Amino acid sequence: MMENELLEKLHHYFGFDRFKGQQENAVKNVLEGNNTFVLMPTGGGKSLIYQLPALLLDGTAIVISPLIALMKNQVDSMRGMHTEDNVAHFLNSSLSKTAIQEVKADVMGGKTKLLYVAPESLTKEENIEFLKKIKISFYAIDEAHCISEWGHDFRPEYRRIKPIVEEIGKSPIIALTATATAKVQHDIQKNLGILDAKVFKASFNRENLYYEIRPKTKPENQIIKFIKQNEGKSGIIYCLSRKKVEEIAETLRVNGIKVLPYHAGMDAATRSLNQDKFLMEEVDVMVATIAFGMGIDKPDVRFVLHYDIPKSLEGYYQETGRAGRDGGEGKCITFYSYKDIQKLEKFMHGKPVAEQEIGRQLLLDTVSYAEAAICRRIILLHYFGEIYQSDNCGNCDNCLNPKEQVEAGEEVALALEAIVEVNEQYKADHIANILIGNNTAAIKSFNHYTLNCFGMGMDHDERFWNAVFRQSMVAGLINKDIENYGLLKMTQKGREFLENPTSFMLVRNHRYEEDDPDDETAGAPSGGSSGDPQLFAMLKDLTKKIAKKHNLPPYVIFQEPSLADISIQYPMTLDELQNIQGVGQGKARRYGKEVVELITKYVEENEIERPDDLVVRTVADKSKLKIFIIQSIDRKLSFEDIADSKGVTVHDVISEVEAIVNAGTHLNIDYYINDVLDEDHQEEIFEYFRESEVDSIQKAVKELGEDEYSEDDIRLMRIKFISDMGN
Repeated sequence: MMENELLEKLHHYFGFDRFKGQQENAVKNVLEGNNTFVLMPTGGGKSLIYQLPALLLDGTAIVISPLIALMKNQVDSMRGMHTEDNVAHFLNSSLSKTAIQEVKADVMGGKTKLLYVAPESLTKEENIEFLKKIKISFYAIDEAHCISEWGHDFRPEYRRIKPIVEEIGKSPIIALTATATAKVQHDIQKNLGILDAKVFKASFNRENLYYEIRPKTKPENQIIKFIKQNEGKSGIIYCLSRKKVEEIAETLRVNGIKVLPYHAGMDAATRSLNQDKFLMEEVDVMVATIAFGMGIDKPDVRFVLHYDIPKSLEGYYQETGRAGRDGGEGKCITFYSYKDIQKLEKFMHGKPVAEQEIGRQLLLDTVSYAEAAICRRIILLHYFGEIYQSDNCGNCDNCLNPKEQVEAGEEVALALEAIVEVNEQYKADHIANILIGNNTAAIKSFNHYTLNCFGMGMDHDERFWNAVFRQSMVAGLINKDIENYGLLKMTQKGREFLENPTSFMLVRNHRYEEDDPDDETAGAPSGGSSGDPQLFAMLKDLTKKIAKKHNLPPYVIFQEPSLADISIQYPMTLDELQNIQGVGQGKARRYGKEVVELITKYVEENEIERPDDLVVRTVADKSKLKIFIIQSIDRKLSFEDIADSKGVTVHDVISEVEAIVNAGTHLNIDYYINDVLDEDHQEEIFEYFRESEVDSIQKAVKELGEDEYSEDDIRLMRIKFISDMGN
């Protein structure tokens, strides 16, 4: 076909005057009947490479696609460009028997140019027999990275495509993907038997996308604030679990955001309806697992937020690539906590060694990307085998706000020496405690306080040493043995570093390891760094003044994390103030009047737009209270303080602690019991529970004597008994 004719057909069917990038050469290659491998980023126009030839060639093109939603989207799009609806059909489990017969009749009648098939449908005997009867122009395998175990979305059924295609009858093969490293590409070509395919690659640089990694501190609040600042714009929020999708969607909904959830646990009709509402802009935001978005052709998604970091950089690139497909604004913000990586590592326990090796390497690449100080684009493009020529892209957090780096060659050498000294048999947290000189129970029991390296790193805290271990891992100096509880192991490169230590630049000032996504007290902004610095300073002064009046230390009034939170949220009433982390009803009533007066005046004078009471409208979550109580007990807070900070009674706290212990968690509340009961009384109640066969508080109170013991005393000792003896 002549070039002018091809351009005419392009305009006739798709309305475009010219091809984009390498589309034209790839289309010609397909028309010539050759095997083709297409590697183009999301929004690069991959679909057209098989859609146009399918319309021009004799027969029907079989498009193998992984998701029902994606097929429907593509078929609707093709029908919109053509006069006849039967030009494109899909064949999958969502169709009734009658609908399947209609599809097959259209295909047999030569009316259908594109038939979309799920890999599972392709393996059905009746479909294989049917496809043997028709003229197939070519096979197009969309989202081809699903073939590779090194790909971010591996699907075993994709491995069966080649033998089935050979059984149906050979025709040219086109493999298309938006993300593939050299390793994944080779795996795809080898598996499909198309090592001879002509490869068409586009640049992976998406200049309009802004990349940012944020520490996962109160992510829900950050997300709501971000969406409110980008009102009316379309966006996607990705979470790793279905439960988290439901929770985040509900939290956004109660904060007045037009939002819907999407995950594989929902029925197909609801998923499809929610997707359509997003495409039709009846809702602004989709909260989804990675099941959502493959091939969704919505050009104006303005932001993609990752509540959880993906398992691989390919997954990250694919998902962020759904932003700004029209070349306009696309903000890609990921909330990252190293604890999330540790959770992903736990999922790998017990899996085959080969799978663990792959998973570990993919996670390591993700950690190195998240914690790096250099341009995000350099790392991303290098991962896909492309060199980015500039040192500063001007459109990522590291280029716009460079991170501080410090020389840490000596500290890295010390960390490696400690790993060697414990014979590579311990985890990072334990070795960090050795270096700091923390004489924990574990260190005492293993006699590790006698080691040469014990206390050698006390100039730094645990967070610093954990960063040293992680960045040493990224640099290839150490490995983590996932199967054996995450023990740190030396590599050859690490041994060479120990023999001849060199410079090692450590990235500082990011709290990536202690921000637990389920913990409302962890990772609070220190020193007001995440809030309004001017207001924070004013609040500190006011706290000192209130403390002086009550003859108390300032931290008893409000601790710094609470002040930092106040400087983000601007609470202007006592009700709003008691929703601030670590404040609670008691403190708000006792000390809050002057605080809210100061904020109200400050907000008015500076014309500040507040984040719309977002803290007030949270979805009740009992697990948060449980986690708060467990952490407070770890910090040996009295039950009165725990109750005060949450605006509940001591009786309520004891009930929660009972539930926690009854569920099997071990809690040590000796520090509190010792304050309220002497040793003899403790022993008497403990012995009573040891000998009693009836688990009844009322009976215990009666038998032990109401005059001598309160109900709460006995409940506390029962908690100790169950925790010590049962947990």
